[in-house]
Amino acid sequence: MEIIILPTEEAVASRVADEFENAIRNAADGRITLGLATGSSPLKSYGELVRRHREEGLSFKNAQAFLLDEYVGLPRTHEQSYYRFIRDNFTSLIDIADDAVNSPNGEADDPRAEAIRYDEAIAAAGGVDLQILGIGTDGHIGFNEPGSALTSRTRLKTLTEQTISDNMRFFTDGETVPIHVLTQGLGTISQARRIVLTATGEGKAEAIAAMSEGAVSAFCPASVLQLHQKVTVVIDDAAASKLKLADYYRFVQEKKPLV
Repeated sequence: MEIIILPTEEAVASRVADEFENAIRNAADGRITLGLATGSSPLKSYGELVRRHREEGLSFKNAQAFLLDEYVGLPRTHEQSYYRFIRDNFTSLIDIADDAVNSPNGEADDPRAEAIRYDEAIAAAGGVDLQILGIGTDGHIGFNEPGSALTSRTRLKTLTEQTISDNMRFFTDGETVPIHVLTQGLGTISQARRIVLTATGEGKAEAIAAMSEGAVSAFCPASVLQLHQKVTVVIDDAAASKLKLADYYRFVQEKKPLV
């Protein structure tokens, strides 16, 4: 696990965008499968990628994408559905084809069958080449809450009270906050060839420390990333504030070999 600590949110966003740009430019004809997270963590990175598309010619026209998760029962037209979120904040602002942006159908009559279909669709597409992740305050990635099996597949999940509370800020007063979701499992996420996790702010510091320096455990679902061969964690100083080896991670980046 490579841990990169940068001074500001803007620097973090730029570095995450670098990872995406390098992957796209190194892919044959730009043909790449991206795994896209929603929520607040990747927003600045998406904004930087949009800027690079508009100002520097970075093209996504040969890319396809798979979202991590979706609320069950929330219409796709709802502003908090992840189907709409990713379009409002990223994919409609670049040149990726809309039908190349895939997400679980939270309105499916049989959510469990939809989860299986979506997992199979990712595999049929050849898997994800580069997955971006955020992390919850309780260490969840996607919507794999504490207690999730480390080998879990895409499935129907019930959110924790903490996650529901965290999500309330996105919904207007009087709206019912969804408690069920379809999410890629930890096993599904772990099959991505390369993973970039991003987090900023002191509120994510404990989760980052547990993920990277704690035990591999279902109690901190993101800790499964310790078992992946190609994970880059890009965080700011605040999110790094509880890392015991923070100085070493900074030293490694300063002395990183050029080849």
